[in-house]
Order: sequence, then C-alpha cells, then structure tokens
Amino acid sequence: MPTPATTPAPSTDLGAASPELPPGLPAFVEAARAALGGALRSIVLFGSAAEGRLRATSDVNVLLLLRSFPLDAVERLRAPLQLAEVGMRLAPMFVLEEELAAVEAAFANKFMDIGRRHRVLYGDDPFASLDIPRAAVIARVRQVLLNLLLRLRERYVSQSLREERLALVVADVAGPLRGAAATLLALDAGAAPPPREALEALARALGGEAFAPALRALSQARETGALPPGVAREAALALLDLTGRMYQRAAGLKAKRDG
Repeated sequence: MPTPATTPAPSTDLGAASPELPPGLPAFVEAARAALGGALRSIVLFGSAAEGRLRATSDVNVLLLLRSFPLDAVERLRAPLQLAEVGMRLAPMFVLEEELAAVEAAFANKFMDIGRRHRVLYGDDPFASLDIPRAAVIARVRQVLLNLLLRLRERYVSQSLREERLALVVADVAGPLRGAAATLLALDAGAAPPPREALEALARALGGEAFAPALRALSQARETGALPPGVAREAALALLDLTGRMYQRAAGLKAKRDG
C-alpha cells in the first residue's frame, strides 16, 4: 500500500523534556519520523516511563499509530529499533488507525491504563477522547485476573522450592495486577490513582493491612529481582489470595451502571 501524501504533524519538542525521558528515546522518535514519513501519525510513550517511574528492569513502552504499513519504510526503521530494544528495552506496538478502536476494545484493560498514563512524543493524542465500552473493560479485566490466578497457581506449584525463581514470579505479576486494580477502581468511581497506589488502596479495601507485607515484597521483587530468604513463598500465596478477591470483585461488576 503506498504511503499517503500526508504531511506529518509537528513533532513535540522533546528538547526541554529530554532529561526525563529514557536515554536514546528522542533519537528513536526522530528515526521513526524519518523512516516512516507520512505513514506515521503519532508516537505515544505509556506506562511507567511516561510517569517518570522507569526502573532498570522496566520496558520502555511506545505505541506507534500508523496510517499505513509501507514495507520499505518499516525496513528503514529496523536498525534504529534493534538498537533501541537493546539499549533501553524499547517495547514498541505498531497499530493502524483503522484498527485502533478494535484493539482498544480487545485489550481494554491495557488501553485503560494507557489512557491514564501516556505522553505524546510526536503527532496528536489518539487517547484524548478514549471511550471503551464499559462491558468490554469488565470482560477484559476479568480475563486478565483469571489468567493471573491460573498462572500464579501453576508457577507456585512448579517454582515454590526455588525461592529465587519464585521471587521472579512475584515480580512478573506486578504490572498486570496493578493495572487491573487501577481499572477496577476506575470502573467503580470513574477515576483511579496510579497503578501502584491503586493496588495498595484496593488491597486495603479487600483485606485491611493483611496484604501490606506482600505488596512491599512485590515492589522489592520488581525493583531488584530478588527477595530475602523466606519472603517469596508467603508473598506469592498472599498475592494469589488477593488476585482471587480482585477477580470476585470484577465478577460482581455490572456492564451498565445503575441509574
């Protein structure tokens, strides 16, 4: 498909903000603009990097919204993309304009989080008026939590004799569990704090302070990839309990608000 003869939107001025961005990200944005030309509509940074909470083990998540997918242009981006993947753990998502609504509905929990935590690096903001059907959000967050339950059970059975591996299991569930908590609070109240704070608030609502040690372990495992001896097992079991309670909460949500 030929690239439309569309003038790219002006780039966001990254110069003043570059100290807050992962090193190398402005260079990738410029490489994408040069390679993709008029096929590129927007580049959006999302997740922890958009909040300035990037950690050494975090991915740098970017969404490239495209008007088309011209192979010659995409191939010109290959080398800069590979460099960025190695240098700063860049994790790109390529979405066509006509796919955006369907992708938002199919991955509603993820895109609810993107809507809350994103920063436009180039072009317009495709999430300025994000409107995902409530029923789609509920269905997706239920699916995410059910998948987490099944995965945590399997990982606990297979890894619980190796604390160092179980610590990595705890770290791995942090992102989806926090994102699901923020979505649940948003479905209840129409707004939510950032995902980490959302999970802390929801855990208190579901179990008082009983889950506080597990959440501290979750943060430590995510930041360092390790936990002190004897902590990983108890944290994994508590997170399994918390995930089950969150799933029950999601299962009780109605597709339409009363009134």
